[in-house]
Amino acid sequence: MPESRILMGVIGRPHGVRGLVRVTSYADDLTAYGPLSDAKGRRFVLHWRGEGVAEVVEVVGGAEVKVSDRTAAEKLVNMRLYVERAQLPEPEDDEFYLADLIGLEAFDIVGVRIGTINAVHDYGAGASLEIEQQGRAPILVPFTLSCIPTIDVGAGRVTVAEPAPVAGEAEP
Repeated sequence: MPESRILMGVIGRPHGVRGLVRVTSYADDLTAYGPLSDAKGRRFVLHWRGEGVAEVVEVVGGAEVKVSDRTAAEKLVNMRLYVERAQLPEPEDDEFYLADLIGLEAFDIVGVRIGTINAVHDYGAGASLEIEQQGRAPILVPFTLSCIPTIDVGAGRVTVAEPAPVAGEAEP
């Protein structure tokens, strides 16, 4: 996946029999950036038909082809929708996109290098950062202010304050 694309949403299950789908959007207005693309480079346009429900149109050779039945909609389930980074507004000085965190170096609170952020995961209960460590298994750190107290995208680094163990959890 080229780094120039940002994940903006995911198509979910079909809604009804006429090709509508449920869509999880990671933006206030998923339609504001023009056609979206999937991992294969196909282009799609969404038309909202209700809260979280959209009609999907594939752009093929400049022509719009509507997904018009449930069977076709089922083939789109779990399809990730991307937009080119250049289409997004630049974040303010104190803001960033989660994708900006990938590749940043992670240091503990005393300045010792832990590793490199290689993924940001969000399964609905809050984001977590996956930090790849040299010669060791990657670690997952909750993306909270208490665990990630400082982020400096310009300097290419974050500070990680490892969370305290959960009561009854075995120490490594």
